[in-house]
Amino acid sequence: MTIRHLVMWKLAAEDAAVRAEQAAEVARRLNALDGVVPQLRSVSAGANVAHPDVNWDVALVADVDSLDDLAAYQVHPAHEEVAIYIRSVVASRVAVDFEI
Repeated sequence: MTIRHLVMWKLAAEDAAVRAEQAAEVARRLNALDGVVPQLRSVSAGANVAHPDVNWDVALVADVDSLDDLAAYQVHPAHEEVAIYIRSVVASRVAVDFEI
């Protein structure tokens, strides 16, 4: 079984340029987890490039082998460090985890 972990964030900054800069930084930090967190089979994060008035600002797609691996990823120190930054700039978050 493979679990796909999808997360999207709306950032809190009202200024579009600041929000874009923070979105790029969130994506950069998440993508840097590739090869660092052993449970991640694949990870891809990116800042939104279209319809900023209605779309979410950043998205993550990550694949792991199991729910146990997802739990281990979430408490990995490198992920926790990224999460601290994300929480400092985020207004809201949505996520879905499903089998593929």
